[in-house]
Amino acid sequence: MTEPEVLLSERGALGRITLNRPKALNSLTLGMVRAMTEALQRWRDAEHIRVIAVDGAGERGLCAGGDVRALHDAAKAGDETLAETFWAEEYQLNAALARYPKPVVGLMDGICMGGGVGVTAHGSHRVVTERSKIAMPEVGIGFVPDVGGTYLLQKAPGQLGVHLGLTGTTITGPDAIYCGLADHYVPSSSLEALLEALSDGDPDAALQKFAEQPPEPPLAEHREWIDAAYSASTVEEILQRLRDRPEPAAREAADTIEQKSPTSLKVTLRSLRTEFTSLEQALEQEYRVSLACVRIGDFVEGVRATLVDKDRNPAWSPKTLGEVDEQRVEKFFAPVEGLDLSS
Repeated sequence: MTEPEVLLSERGALGRITLNRPKALNSLTLGMVRAMTEALQRWRDAEHIRVIAVDGAGERGLCAGGDVRALHDAAKAGDETLAETFWAEEYQLNAALARYPKPVVGLMDGICMGGGVGVTAHGSHRVVTERSKIAMPEVGIGFVPDVGGTYLLQKAPGQLGVHLGLTGTTITGPDAIYCGLADHYVPSSSLEALLEALSDGDPDAALQKFAEQPPEPPLAEHREWIDAAYSASTVEEILQRLRDRPEPAAREAADTIEQKSPTSLKVTLRSLRTEFTSLEQALEQEYRVSLACVRIGDFVEGVRATLVDKDRNPAWSPKTLGEVDEQRVEKFFAPVEGLDLSS
């Protein structure tokens, strides 16, 4: 018997959701999304459950993101239905977590990227540790920040969200708090005790007991050049400003950006500059963009180079930023059917 991909347990007033694919770094499958959704629906009206916790099995982290290998394989075979269904239901789950009537505590311990951010950073209480490694690295696989990532990054101070979105840089727990992606810093050694305390049903009291003052966020000292460079209106100008800065970290950021999909970079910047009035509005735009990345973007090639053949040598198409004109970018935002966030 194989273990379920999501472990559900109750302890006192706590309903616990544990992502359970540790060998795959708990990458989210459609089945996992459905299991989480069903648990949330069941616990919504359960009077004895007063708080939800989301964590990941294994030592490496919460979740490395969605199972993009499965999406790649389906798209490669000419089947877009998995992508349509997976992203629609995943984004519905993200929205459900954000508006859940009970507290949701996300334990963003270890690696927490992409879809992992989506199942924690929309909750009411977001916890990081000294082991947290948080990122929205989608541009590296010919994709764009999704799971409400454009909404979250847009709310980061200054131009930090644009920096994180265009570079895919991994940040620390204190950085995540600084960027508004998390709220509380708890040493990893205290997580089990925190979960035990959550069984009383009062997350504020539990976190008051175990949360500590976070160390200084490393990103803070880079704010000057980040805000100056990423306030530019185009990816090309951002790169030029980064190149012109005296800070080595700015030039390193430029080097990193230039390795990403030119199409994804321009679509990501456009996405981050869209003014959203709600998370649902962002998710609906992300759904359009995500499907376009499969149909006309670099997603299949990016996943091939990163996770399938692992040659780290993607053949982006178009190859250069200059070849990605506004008309091409506009196609990624064309309306599509299939995502209803009204319920």
